[in-house]
Amino acid sequence: MRLGCVIMAAGSSSRFGGNKLLTKLEGVPLYRRALEAVPPGVFDRVTVVTGYEEIAAAAAAKGFAVAENRQPEQGVSLTIRLGLESMADCDGVLFMAADQPCLTADTVKKLAAAFAAAPRCIHGAAANGQRGNPCVFPSDLFPALLALQGDTGGARVIRSHMDRLRLTEVPPRELLDADTPEALEYLAKKH
Repeated sequence: MRLGCVIMAAGSSSRFGGNKLLTKLEGVPLYRRALEAVPPGVFDRVTVVTGYEEIAAAAAAKGFAVAENRQPEQGVSLTIRLGLESMADCDGVLFMAADQPCLTADTVKKLAAAFAAAPRCIHGAAANGQRGNPCVFPSDLFPALLALQGDTGGARVIRSHMDRLRLTEVPPRELLDADTPEALEYLAKKH
C-alpha cells in the first residue's frame, strides 16, 4: 500500500492580506508547522505545492518534493492537480492544508492508519462529526480530483461519494485554519 501526501501551500491568502503561511505562531511560520505535522516513515512520497521560494527551500531541506504553482489565482484545483502529478503510482493521497497550525503528526498518522485499514474509503479528519482537513482519497478517485476546476476542492468529490466517507475524530482545535489575521490571533490565544 503506497500512500502519498500533498501539502497545499500555494494559496494567494487574499482574505489574510499577505502570505499567511510566512506568518508566525509562537515564533514558528505556519508553513513550517505544516511540514512538521508530516510524521516520518508514514508516506512513500511527500510533495509540497507552492509558489513561495522560502517554503520550497524548507520543503526540499526536509527531503520533500516541490511542485511549483505560479498561478494561485486559478484556485485550489490547480494545486490539487500539481500535487497529484507526482502521485500516480500511489494507492491513496492525503491532502493537507498548510494553514492549520495546530494540526499534529499524531492526527496525520491516525488518518494514514484509517486508510490502511479501509483503502477504498475517503478518510477525513473531523471534530464532533463535522468533517475538516486533512482528507485521504483512494486512487480510483484521482480522475475526479484532476477534473476539478477553479477554486473547487476535494469537498465536491466527497459530496459525490458520501457512502465512502469515513471520519476520524480529532481535537477540534486541530481543524482550525488561519484564513484571516483575526483567526490567527484566536489560534494564538487557544494554542
